[in-house]
Amino acid sequence: MEERKIRVYLYTRVSTTIQIDGHSLDEQKTKMKAFCDYNEYEIAGEYEDAGKSGRSIEGRIAFNQMMDDIKSGTKRRPSI
Repeated sequence: MEERKIRVYLYTRVSTTIQIDGHSLDEQKTKMKAFCDYNEYEIAGEYEDAGKSGRSIEGRIAFNQMMDDIKSGTKRRPSI
């Protein structure tokens, strides 16, 4: 019998222009994907909000889309 992989959704976010122009988003994605590979997780969706504050979910379009997709079980890869 084939074992089902755990499904995960990846979300990356930075809040400043400096971080957007730098390597922070790519670093986040690389580390999360390596973690998923190591643990044999299935990536069900990838989401990114660049230049969005972490104080509130308002205006974080990708985050809200991810939450909707989690609730509905939708697979979305890549989302951007």
